[in-house]
Amino acid sequence: MKHEFRETLLYVENLSVVYDDTIIIKDISLVEKNVVRENIDCTGQVVAFLGRSGRGKSTFFKALTGLIPSSTGKILIKDFEDKNPDAAKSVAEGDIGLVDQKYTLFRHKTVNQALKFSLRKTKLSEAEKDTKIKQYLKEWGLENCADKYPNELSGGQRQRTAIIEQLFSSDQFIVLDEPFSGLDVGNIQEVKKAFELLSNSSEVNTVIFSTHDIELALELAQTIYIIGYPTVDGKLQNYGTIVAKYDLREMGLAWKDYCEDHLKLSKEIIHQMMIS
Repeated sequence: MKHEFRETLLYVENLSVVYDDTIIIKDISLVEKNVVRENIDCTGQVVAFLGRSGRGKSTFFKALTGLIPSSTGKILIKDFEDKNPDAAKSVAEGDIGLVDQKYTLFRHKTVNQALKFSLRKTKLSEAEKDTKIKQYLKEWGLENCADKYPNELSGGQRQRTAIIEQLFSSDQFIVLDEPFSGLDVGNIQEVKKAFELLSNSSEVNTVIFSTHDIELALELAQTIYIIGYPTVDGKLQNYGTIVAKYDLREMGLAWKDYCEDHLKLSKEIIHQMMIS
């Protein structure tokens, strides 16, 4: 399917994080651009990160979202408030939403109250906030949950609420750390639907997630990065970095049902993960 790359949405250059003289991740660089598909009104970007446990994916996500400081490098995102299409800004905490595996929500706020709180920094009027919340609750199948507290929600409902909450407070970027971990088949379908809603709601929405499920990554993402330990001068290092990138758009595998070519790529990804 024909597509074209437009303005840069996310730019990461030589990102490193060091804890107490121990290098956790080093020299991570990537560029993700807005992609427009022929005859398709709206397609956001979906980016997957794969890698064995302990390779630094969660640390990278925390640095990417401004929750922990980086030791070197820079992270830039598109500045949507600047009329210059090429305008960029450095990432600050809150610019990129992070949904952790626990779908952390305010225990003493209803869904409606939590979403209203997440819109506190916007310039919307109270009426506009109410309209936006109602629209999202309807689209995301949460209409009957507006006045419920987190302990009254199912796991899938909590996750969808957490995603909307982060989306409301961020600049159309959202990171999900292992969103499919421990879910049953029904809830996996719910998360996949959430990805579809995120992607279809704005062409500049950029969803970044980590997973151990290679098949799901191939099904949902257009770009896959492998974070692993690099081999330098024949020796395996003990810090994480990007060791491989697979652009499924350029390979003709994006936006397609899982097929034999996906299976072949899956085997290549497994091999790459095992050696790093």
